[in-house]
Amino acid sequence: MPGLLTQPEQESQLQHLPLWQIARDPDRLVCTFVFADFKCAFAFMTAAALHAEQMNHHPDWSNCWNRVTVHLSTHDKGGLTQLDFDLAKAMSQLHTTVFSQSK
Repeated sequence: MPGLLTQPEQESQLQHLPLWQIARDPDRLVCTFVFADFKCAFAFMTAAALHAEQMNHHPDWSNCWNRVTVHLSTHDKGGLTQLDFDLAKAMSQLHTTVFSQSK
């Protein structure tokens, strides 16, 4: 299991994830993806869930019609690890490459 990232490491990784923000207390990555409709949002969640399952790292997320809000943290470490940034990158790539036409 990877260790917690320092704030400078987090900020460095965040530069490669323009849609994401870091929230504090507790530390977590946050992003809201917007889609054309519920069907596209749910399809994104399904694809992202399969990827998260392969990583054995699962998001806290919610769906409200065409929006998917994601919170990532490594609960058993109490903050942000490399796993969170890897999953955020995978979700962003999914959004860009597969679902960009659905905006």
